[in-house]
Amino acid sequence: MSTELPAFARQAWRLLEPLHAVTYFSPEPLQALKTAGYRGFWMGYFAGRAAPLGAAGPEVVHALFYNFTIERVRAALPAAWEFAAPDAALTAREHGATAALRRQLGDLADSPEVATAAELAARAAAAAPAEGRTLFAANRALPEPRDPVARLWHAATLLREHRGDGHIAALVAAGIDGREAHVLQTLANRVPREIYTVSRDFDDAEWANRLDTLRGKGLAGDNGPTEHGRTVKAEIEARTDAAAAPAYAVLTPGERAELLRTLRPLARAVMASGEIPAVTPIGLDLRDESND
Repeated sequence: MSTELPAFARQAWRLLEPLHAVTYFSPEPLQALKTAGYRGFWMGYFAGRAAPLGAAGPEVVHALFYNFTIERVRAALPAAWEFAAPDAALTAREHGATAALRRQLGDLADSPEVATAAELAARAAAAAPAEGRTLFAANRALPEPRDPVARLWHAATLLREHRGDGHIAALVAAGIDGREAHVLQTLANRVPREIYTVSRDFDDAEWANRLDTLRGKGLAGDNGPTEHGRTVKAEIEARTDAAAAPAYAVLTPGERAELLRTLRPLARAVMASGEIPAVTPIGLDLRDESND
């Protein structure tokens, strides 16, 4: 595979991620999940993201999501399904995310850019290989929305989970577990440690333990990643890009350029709302996404 498609996959990810991420940060989807019956942010998070799998239990979700503690997952599942079934979570997250995007996009919501971006992203998602990508496959089995904004959100979600499944495969192949991956992100100066204290329940003892494990693997030194650690991290990112790339092979070079062109003002509008963090727990810095 040439470097063109993997590089494009990374550019597209940076622009699609804000459109998907409203699911976790904007008030409309959070309120919709609360109204559906889920108690607290984390129950809503796990119910909404896991709902395409059906009434999945904590062990399956812990394995697929990869980087949460099993205790965090067990605090939400299977109890969430006693408050509302997965179908309620699916409806809440789609309707809530669509409402958030419509508000953030303003007049752009009914623009040709949204319709074009939705069409191109949906085609890419439909063409993406599903083998070995359980969370992506579960989402792709859901009905495709007809509303252009909802369709764009759905396609962004599909392509995001497709990439995420591939990223986990790259981490597994490199011998990096989900908790170690967060520490390695921080060592590589991609994500402040404090983000993981809140979003992934890291205390000082576990952080020190995971750091020692990375040192034992030759990936971490006293002041950051070792040369080997930087190499391994770069290889993981390159393999993630390569695994995401086949989705976009269905688009012509002109269509790929059009997808980026139409996504840029949409991602910029979402980020301008201030609701999406500029640096996310998955290691993506969105502060200059519009320049990609």
